[in-house]
Amino acid sequence: MRKFSAKWVPKCLNVVQKLQVCQSSEQILDFFRRDPNNFLQRWVTMDETWLNHYDQETKQQSMELSHSGSPSFIKFRVQKSSGKNLASTYWYQEGSLLIVYIPKGHTMNAEYYTSMLVQFKDILKEKRCGKFKMAVLFWHENAATHCALATQKKLTYLGFYFLDHPPRPPDLDPADYHLFPGPKSN
Repeated sequence: MRKFSAKWVPKCLNVVQKLQVCQSSEQILDFFRRDPNNFLQRWVTMDETWLNHYDQETKQQSMELSHSGSPSFIKFRVQKSSGKNLASTYWYQEGSLLIVYIPKGHTMNAEYYTSMLVQFKDILKEKRCGKFKMAVLFWHENAATHCALATQKKLTYLGFYFLDHPPRPPDLDPADYHLFPGPKSN
């Protein structure tokens, strides 16, 4: 007998979701074709991730070799009281622009998110002064908070052009492997 770990495979998308992925990709390609030289300078993205107060051990890391007659190893669970925080990060071609840690007890709703967008716009003006004349291409996930009418109105008011996000990232979310490589390695 041999020991195997489960293999991760992307989520199976239905026909409508596949069509949305194609439309989102075509929209992004259209913006790139219009102005390939300034495309990445205009692109800004936002991602959220949960950061645990402890390092979780992956299934692969917890595997141990033993003989067939050896006693089984015991692993203790990390207590749930260790906690976690939600981190919202805004970033662009040159790196991170803003990281907001949601205070304990707060929930991410459209009102809280739009206040973060205003804070982000001020930092964006400060860091990118004079670097762009055209609207910012803003890409964030299609969570309910991000798709709320109040959020869409605030994005328009701030001069951001919202890019559609596919139902699930078609491959791997770039933020998970470039922006949060440590926390997302589990």
